[in-house]
Amino acid sequence: MSALQWLVVVDMQPGFGHADSPWWTPGYDACAEAIKTMLPAFPDRVLFTRFVPPAEPQGAWRAYYDQWDFALAPEHRWLWELDPRFEGPQVASARFAKWVEAAPHIPREAELVICGVATDCCVMGTALEAVDDGRRVHLVRDACAAGTEALHHSALTVMAGRAPMLTITDVADLPTAPSS
Repeated sequence: MSALQWLVVVDMQPGFGHADSPWWTPGYDACAEAIKTMLPAFPDRVLFTRFVPPAEPQGAWRAYYDQWDFALAPEHRWLWELDPRFEGPQVASARFAKWVEAAPHIPREAELVICGVATDCCVMGTALEAVDDGRRVHLVRDACAAGTEALHHSALTVMAGRAPMLTITDVADLPTAPSS
């Protein structure tokens, strides 16, 4: 991995990491710790994404938020802020996939290193949109988490089928120093 790389950290937010959230993701804290170890290798080349519920759900999102109405409650806005363990440039979207919002912030020639939550939803959507955009993606399996281990592994299996445009890697296999 010698090309210029950018780290895209997907949806590390209390809405997925706080135990009281209906969308709590097992493995979130281990994922956060793995991400923290990667950050020094990407100085000034990290972009955080955040899922934010829409002000007014439209279309199929109406039924979704009928089921998950907690997400729209004003008193739960704090769930959609970036996890306080992290700081840096951010993009927000009410979509599962975040690549459309992230792409303008990352040089066209850069390869992507993607991690975060949830492997089977926002991470996979973002990674596949980036691949569709012609980007080379390295998905960091041990810096991702999903609602269950089975969902995590199933999503990894689906994404592994996108090789060579998308490869699955581990934190230990990433460079520990900035790319030139």
